[in-house]
Amino acid sequence: MSKTRTPDKWLMLGVSMLGQVAGTIFVNGAPFLITFLRDDRGLSLREAGVVVAAPFVGITVSLVVWGLVVDRIGERASMTIGLAIVTVGATGAAFSTSLTALALWFVLGGIGAGSTNSASGRVVVGWFPVDRRGTAMGIRQTGLPLGVGTAALLVPNVAEADGLRTTLLIVAGIALAGAVASALLIVDPPRPTRAEAADSGQLANPYRRDHRLTRIHLASALLVVPQFTVWTYMLVWLIDEKGWSTFAASALVAATQVLGAGGRIAAGWWSDQVGSRLGPMRIVAVAAAATMLSLGLLSGTPLAVALIVLATAITVADNGLAFTSVAEIGGPFWSGRAMGLQNTGQYLVSALVPPVVGAVVEGRGYGFAFAAVAIFPLVAIPLVPVRGERGRAV
Repeated sequence: MSKTRTPDKWLMLGVSMLGQVAGTIFVNGAPFLITFLRDDRGLSLREAGVVVAAPFVGITVSLVVWGLVVDRIGERASMTIGLAIVTVGATGAAFSTSLTALALWFVLGGIGAGSTNSASGRVVVGWFPVDRRGTAMGIRQTGLPLGVGTAALLVPNVAEADGLRTTLLIVAGIALAGAVASALLIVDPPRPTRAEAADSGQLANPYRRDHRLTRIHLASALLVVPQFTVWTYMLVWLIDEKGWSTFAASALVAATQVLGAGGRIAAGWWSDQVGSRLGPMRIVAVAAAATMLSLGLLSGTPLAVALIVLATAITVADNGLAFTSVAEIGGPFWSGRAMGLQNTGQYLVSALVPPVVGAVVEGRGYGFAFAAVAIFPLVAIPLVPVRGERGRAV
C-alpha cells in the first residue's frame, strides 16, 4: 500500500460534504430560478425549465471523465479543480447579458460540479471501514439535500430581493470556499499499488465480471425521476396551486431537505446493520412508487402537502445505498469511473425532468404529473440486483 498520513476521517467526511454542498447549490439551485425567470424575464414554464436544466447538462457530460480523472490524479486535486470551475461558471453567469450566455455559463459550472460526486465519494469509501461505510456515505450524501435546502432558501429569496447577479455571486463565493477547503484539508486515501492490484484482480473491468453495476445504474436512473420532479416543482406547486408566498414555500422546501438528509443517514445505517445495500434500496423503490402515486391522486386534498414532504424524504433515500454499492463493487481502481457512470445516468435523466415534467404540468396538471412519475420507481424494483449482492470489493 502506498504511504500516506492518516487524517481524521470525520474531517475528511466534513470537507467532502462541503464540496458536495457547494456543487449542489450551483446545479440544483438553478430550478429555484424558475419563478424569477417566468415573472421577471417573461419565460414560459417550459422555456424556464430548459434554461435551468443547463447545469444538469454540464454535469452529465463530465461525470465519467471526472471519474477517470479521480482514478488517475486523486481526490483532492480533482475536487479542487472542479470547484474552481464552478466558481468561474457562477461568476460568468452573474455577469451574463443574455439567456443564451446564462445557459452556457450554467453548463460550464455544471461541468466543474461533476468532480465532487466521484471525488467526495471515494474519500468516504477510502477512509471509512466497511461496517461503518454505509452510515458515513449516508452522511456524505446529505450534502445533496442540504445543498438543495440551502439553495431553496437562498436562490429564490435573494433573486426576488436583489436580482440574479447578487444571487449567483453568492453561489460563486460558496464554491470558492469549497475549493480552498479541498485544497488545504483533503488527504487522498491509501490504495494498493498497481502491481498489488493486478495480483489481486482489482484492475479487472468489473462490468465484464457481471451485470450488477449496470442494473444498479439503470435502477438509479429511474429512481431519480420522482426525486427531481419533487425537487424541481415543489416550490412552484406550493405557490401556484396552494397559494403560498415565496418565503413560506422556500422555507418548507428547505425544511423537507433536512428530513431528506435524515432519511439518507437512516438508510445508510440500516444497510450497515443488515449487511446489504441493495435490499434496502429495493424497499425504498417500492415506497417511492406508492408515495408518488398517492401524491398524484390526492394532490387536490389537504393531505397533499404532507405527502409531498414525505416524498422528499423517501425519493432521496436510495442514492447513498446505490452509490456505496457501486463504489464497493468497482474497487479502488474502477470506483471513480463506476461512480461517474452512476451519476451520468442520474443526471442525464434529471436534465430531462424540468422541461418534460413542465410540459406535462402545463398540459395535464400537477396531479397527473406526480402520479405519472410513479411508473419509474415501479420499473426500477425488479432491476435492483438483490440476489446478486455478494461480498464487497473494498
